[in-house]
Amino acid sequence: MTEGWLVMSVSVGSLVLSVLPIAVILGMLIILKKSADVSGIVGWITISAIAFLFFKTSVPVILLSTVSGLIKSFAVSLIVGTSLLQMAYMEKTGALKRIIIFIKTLACDNKAVQIMLINIGFGTLMVAVGATPVSLLPPILVAMGYSTYVAIALPAIGYDSLCTYALLGAPIVVFVDIANGFLGKGNEITLAQAGSIFYMFLPVVATLIGFSMLWIVGRWEGIRNGLAPCLITGTVIAVVAYFTNRIENLVVLTGVLCGIAVIASMVVYLLATGKKVIDKSQLTQEELAYEKGFPLWKALTPWIILIILILALNIPKPVFNYLYRTLTLPIYGLSPDGKPIFTRALWNAYTWIFVSIILSIPFLRPTASQLKETVSAWLKRAPRPVFSAAIFFAIGEVMNMSGWDMALNKPVTDSMVKVLADFSAQVFHNAYGAVVGFIGLFGGFITGSEASTIGMFAKYTMMTATNLHMDLTDLIIITATLAFGGGLASVISPAKLQNAAASIDKLGEENKVIGTAFVFSIILTAITSLFALGLLFWL
Repeated sequence: MTEGWLVMSVSVGSLVLSVLPIAVILGMLIILKKSADVSGIVGWITISAIAFLFFKTSVPVILLSTVSGLIKSFAVSLIVGTSLLQMAYMEKTGALKRIIIFIKTLACDNKAVQIMLINIGFGTLMVAVGATPVSLLPPILVAMGYSTYVAIALPAIGYDSLCTYALLGAPIVVFVDIANGFLGKGNEITLAQAGSIFYMFLPVVATLIGFSMLWIVGRWEGIRNGLAPCLITGTVIAVVAYFTNRIENLVVLTGVLCGIAVIASMVVYLLATGKKVIDKSQLTQEELAYEKGFPLWKALTPWIILIILILALNIPKPVFNYLYRTLTLPIYGLSPDGKPIFTRALWNAYTWIFVSIILSIPFLRPTASQLKETVSAWLKRAPRPVFSAAIFFAIGEVMNMSGWDMALNKPVTDSMVKVLADFSAQVFHNAYGAVVGFIGLFGGFITGSEASTIGMFAKYTMMTATNLHMDLTDLIIITATLAFGGGLASVISPAKLQNAAASIDKLGEENKVIGTAFVFSIILTAITSLFALGLLFWL
């Protein structure tokens, strides 16, 4: 009996130690109100100390795991860095101002269509090519007459419907890489296999988010007046995502094509109902003069070039196969288990975001002063968000590799991930599908990113699914639920809400949003979890 009690106490101790770093990060964010990057550093120090002291993890394994995690974050962190560079460049050259003026003129006669068009249509398209709706859209919405409360809330929730396909599909790319590392050679899955499951969540989540935005603006009357545009938006996303996720080389274009399709469908809807698509009466004389002197196509040049490049790299299957499958540009010797880390630097979007900036210079013709201001603004804005995106990948990798012995090339103790997975399987059993979305919501809250949530918790989720004897399809469904939970956390992410409030000089106003946002995030995650349970039963 004493021996059994001892085994149980060791198990409970391992569980507490595995959860402790996450609790520390949460305490840093909520109680001490520290930023994600500072919280991440403290979390990394905590998890490294626990891995060393209690999970028999050597210092070289901890350091290599950290470096490996940082490299694996490139699909997200470097995209964050290059997209912030692109946004600073477009801001300092005046291109962003011209785009904002154009958006202000859209769908002024129909608020519901305006909400779908700007927050889901443009919001999805923008975040797909690396822009940041929570920075860009709040000033536009305020200028269009929306309250500061609405201007903060709508951009934070609007693009969540396709958050998995943000940054040119970075989250789903990260998932596939982690899944293939977990499944092992010979059992790899493709982007299309993952996409064939992930896309099923989109019509449900997109429609629910549409209704949430309508409720925020006009309560039940807003939902009633916007019923048709909202259902059309959800249907269009469902149809487009169905086709893009059946073809592997189009999966990463889902966000771009869905955003364009939603914009087009709302334009058609306005024309069919006899409403104006563009109304320049909303513009000031100064804005009209600026519009006249700065062609819209010129302002959109960096995004147009980027979309053309991404289409050229992904639509021709031989090009996609070469860049994604053959030219993987692996890095060797920096993973504790000896496995190569595939960078795919000539396929990943961060390279081409930078190239699109260079290629747009002859069109935008920035002055030396504008280029200097661009670099200055980028150096001020980029380091902390880039680091925040990367540090949680490093934390996840230390969790994954805790207990690993490089000399034996195998674990000598259960890793933190295995401890969490075994406990989850024992406690939740077949109900795990109902709670994993909330684990994702929690992960998205502490990391501020769906991709970082996947990087930190995907292996744990897949290991739990394996412990529950789920097949490959169920494993993808479970992890997709985690991912969408992480995406839905955007609306309660302190960093994103503060970003939105800061963009309209209303820091502190985000606190008025988070109460309502929290309720929506719980409701949407619960419905997403029920949908996942349905998929597990159906498929």
